[in-house]
Amino acid sequence: MSTGVFVTGTGTGVGKTVVAAALLTLRRRRGPVQYWKPVQTGIESDDDTATVARLAGCAADEVMVAGIRLPKPVSPHLAARLAGVSLDVDGILAIGRPAPHVPSTDHFLIVEGAGGVLVPLSDREMMIDLMMRLALPVVVVAQTALGTINHTLLTLEALRHRRLDVAFVVMSGDADAAAREAIAHHGAVPVVELPRFDPLDAPALAAWAGKDGASWPI
Repeated sequence: MSTGVFVTGTGTGVGKTVVAAALLTLRRRRGPVQYWKPVQTGIESDDDTATVARLAGCAADEVMVAGIRLPKPVSPHLAARLAGVSLDVDGILAIGRPAPHVPSTDHFLIVEGAGGVLVPLSDREMMIDLMMRLALPVVVVAQTALGTINHTLLTLEALRHRRLDVAFVVMSGDADAAAREAIAHHGAVPVVELPRFDPLDAPALAAWAGKDGASWPI
């Protein structure tokens, strides 16, 4: 099994893609890395794989382009239904071979989920079922906003109920010391922060990685 992490979030639009690019930028300094987005909805207007490749300045072999790509910007199970296809974990993993399944691979694999942990893939399976099959430590991304403590702790509880290892939580956006302290205490988990970048581009991310990013437990 490859080493790596699975990047999930407390919801949609919390900053998972930027965090994935940050992780790739950090881990590249220690050895080969590879990014994979197994399921992407709304592909006609939102391409997370292309965004990560741009923000992390990826070489071709650092990005797995194969995956489920659906046009409607809705939950994967609904996007699949509207596209006339069905999703299942076995089929998703088959697309991702050999990278997630070859023990000899030397790449650190960064997998980015769609939405949160309980987003449905079908009537039978959810994103967390894919996470369990990959069995990678999980990085939870939370946005600093009202309600983030509750959303983050619920996400942590769901992951631990399925016996998934939580690596750490990333709070993206404006710093919120009180929320960070509460999540770290009640969630019994390391919490780090990713600031807003202006501009958000590869040089800004690389500069952050060489300074503040060194504190991340990755």
